[in-house]
Amino acid sequence: MALKKKKVNSKDASRKLVTAIDPKSPISEQYRTIRTNIQYSSIDEEIRAIMVTSSGPGEGKSTTASNLAVTFAQLGRKVLLVDADLRKPTVHHTFAVNNLFGFTTVLTKQKTLEKTVLETEEQDLYILTSGPIPPNPAELLSSKSMEQFIEEAKSQFEYIIFDTPPLLAVTDPQILANKCDGSIFVVYSERTEIDQAKKAKELLENAQSKLLGVVLNHKEVQNGDYYYYYGAK
Repeated sequence: MALKKKKVNSKDASRKLVTAIDPKSPISEQYRTIRTNIQYSSIDEEIRAIMVTSSGPGEGKSTTASNLAVTFAQLGRKVLLVDADLRKPTVHHTFAVNNLFGFTTVLTKQKTLEKTVLETEEQDLYILTSGPIPPNPAELLSSKSMEQFIEEAKSQFEYIIFDTPPLLAVTDPQILANKCDGSIFVVYSERTEIDQAKKAKELLENAQSKLLGVVLNHKEVQNGDYYYYYGAK
């Protein structure tokens, strides 16, 4: 695949990518731990298409998806981060690029994946912004075109990470969960309601999604004389 794309600068991101900017930080180490756990979970079956979601908004799913994508790329694996939140997309803000073309452009066959994907300054990391917000996100994600997209993406990238909307807000992530190889569920420490988290987990189970794990975000961890916030935005 010949990529002739404008490089985007993750260091200028409005939402900082700690794994790219400070890879030796404790937070970056935690993201690498998540990456390792995902790799161990794929011993019996291949896990390449991964969706990241949460029960509600503002719980850190987009930050988690972006940093997780960076850590896989740092292994020398070719990674595609897809903004599949077709209602409130954020990846174009994170990487400071325009959102004129993207995921929806590819799904509606207006442009090919090869001509729409963007290369980043992080080696082996590529992004696909959401593209124009469609009037029918759920229908688009459940289309035959979506299945073809995953098949094509897998032929060009080793890992595809989807940033999706919150589970309790819309049906979009349930549709995508059934098409991906596994799901990561993000909860925000002392903010996510237990009942909401349980309901979201049930929705993933109903979609027959393989839950790879739960990320506890923004948890204060104390160790000696220092502490840090894991996944703080």
